[in-house]
Amino acid sequence: MLAPRRTELDLLDADATTAYVGEHRPERVVHLAAFASAGASWKHPRRALEENVATTLNLLDAIRAETPGALTLLASSGEIYGPPERLPVTEDAALHPRNPYAVSKAACDLLGEQFAAAHGLAIVRARAFNHAGPGQTDEYVLGTLTRQVAEAEARGEAAVVLRTGRTDTGRDFTDVRDVVRAYFSAVDADPGAYNVCSGRSVTVTELIGLVSGATELEVRQLTDPERVRPHEVEEVRGSAARLHAATGWEPEIDLAKTVRDALEHWRAGLIELPARGPSAG
Repeated sequence: MLAPRRTELDLLDADATTAYVGEHRPERVVHLAAFASAGASWKHPRRALEENVATTLNLLDAIRAETPGALTLLASSGEIYGPPERLPVTEDAALHPRNPYAVSKAACDLLGEQFAAAHGLAIVRARAFNHAGPGQTDEYVLGTLTRQVAEAEARGEAAVVLRTGRTDTGRDFTDVRDVVRAYFSAVDADPGAYNVCSGRSVTVTELIGLVSGATELEVRQLTDPERVRPHEVEEVRGSAARLHAATGWEPEIDLAKTVRDALEHWRAGLIELPARGPSAG
């Protein structure tokens, strides 16, 4: 078995992207590169829009020109639906993005649909809802909760006060390892849009309860106004029935294990701690 090969490529450079695709002529393409933080996109809306839309356009144009028979998966987002009109959210729901990141991902999703219709490309748009797991930075809600606990443990403290945004909003979390399985399954599916989600909404309060169960520390919570996002959607819960019907995929890792593994990752110090940024909550 050949070892995976990593090559650096600036997808913002259209000519370099076309040259790379022309040289390698991939049969399958999974496009994951993105400005990926909804919270940070409020501070950097232009960057989120320019980077996400331009990289997606450059890649799709390169595929169209150099390897139009490739199977392509675009990593879209459940954020593009915005406030759901009904739950669970299906792929037929209207798009009402409520933050700059979501707007950028909606544009990328529509680009994929347009390239498929206009140029006959086989494009899957995988609309992943919140995913979490070991290795996630503290820009995201589970990452910041588990980092705060791990740091308090390392300091030898008996208790930790978790600083969060709102705790009553519900989100649909899937373990990142299950999300990766979904992507590999979906790339061979019929072109179209597919939700990647658990079908269950979990509040930050419930998430804190799972974190508390994974540590010996006394866990308390404090709402930090700087972590409260504007225009927060109250509850999101999706349906992955279409993906399951097409590929048989369903999530296998329960959220309690996701929380434990995320906490163990911070404890082990397997990665260099990233600079603190605007954490989700």
